[in-house]
Amino acid sequence: MTAERVNPPDLSPPTGFSHAVVSTGSRVVFLAGQTALDGDGKVTGRTLPEQFERALGNLLTALAAAGGTPADLARVTVYATDVADYRDRAAELGRVWRRMAGRDYPAMAVVQVVRLWDEQALVELDGFAVLP
Repeated sequence: MTAERVNPPDLSPPTGFSHAVVSTGSRVVFLAGQTALDGDGKVTGRTLPEQFERALGNLLTALAAAGGTPADLARVTVYATDVADYRDRAAELGRVWRRMAGRDYPAMAVVQVVRLWDEQALVELDGFAVLP
């Protein structure tokens, strides 16, 4: 896959995302929403950073099982139950992202939701990837 990150100078400089990603490849992988569920279906972690790390790990595990890598991510949507908390912890969440997924950011959005499927869940990530 080739992925060109497009960040026009007329837009605000991106921090932790790309404004657009142009991908070419032969397979598209749609990734279901992932929360901080463990293998037994229980939400783990009490803080947003703990849950974000587990949810991202789950998303990347699903991607790897489909034959992809973090660099193949073209789009990720983050659903947070508290965007103010997400913003306050953005630096910490960014460090988690870089450690687990690297510095080639997909196009991203963060959306506040009233709640997620599991009441204890604070964050959910979904997205799609383009594989060679």
